[in-house]
Amino acid sequence: MDDLNKASEIAVSGLKAQAERLRVVSENLANADSLPTAPDQMPYRRKIITFRDVLDKTVGADVVKVAKVDVDRSQFQKIYQPNHPAADASGYVLAPNVNSLVELMDMREAERSYQANLDVITTSRTMLTNTINLLK
Repeated sequence: MDDLNKASEIAVSGLKAQAERLRVVSENLANADSLPTAPDQMPYRRKIITFRDVLDKTVGADVVKVAKVDVDRSQFQKIYQPNHPAADASGYVLAPNVNSLVELMDMREAERSYQANLDVITTSRTMLTNTINLLK
């Protein structure tokens, strides 16, 4: 039964990590089309999340944690909009370095990982309930 509890605790850490990942992806998607309002302002910079495994001594196993949320240092997109208030002398506006397609794929991957961790918890609980019923 201890191993089933460990499996559940590991899966819970995965749920928390993927929930944070979904939050970051949502923020990126929400800001994908936001443009600066003045030529000297910078647009939204895409955020990226990294994970690390940590030994949880109370569980006695490695669990996943968010290492950090950082910014993507890739180049901004340039959009030709000479009438925009944030346009430079050439008529270009810097746009966020967010690719909605990449974000949607990342969201789908996080969703699948979240579901897999949820399935582990459900299966562990079912096995624990079945074991208890056998012992009655």
